Amino acid sequence: MSSNISRKKLIKKFKALGYSGPFSGGRHQFMIKSRKKIRIPNPHGSRDIHISIVKEILRQAGISDAEWDKA
Repeated sequence: MSSNISRKKLIKKFKALGYSGPFSGGRHQFMIKSRKKIRIPNPHGSRDIHISIVKEILRQAGISDAEWDKA
């Protein structure tokens, strides 16, 4: 994992990891797996999500880089 990612691909990878959603929330949509809930960045035109934001989401979800790369 070394580059930015599209919102669509981010959601697809989280679904492959067993998360359901995205669901509408207050300011952001979110996805759920068991008791874990992650917020999904809002779409900003055609811009991809910066890798630093993706890494922070993965850290909060407890997902390793290896797990992410396999998804």
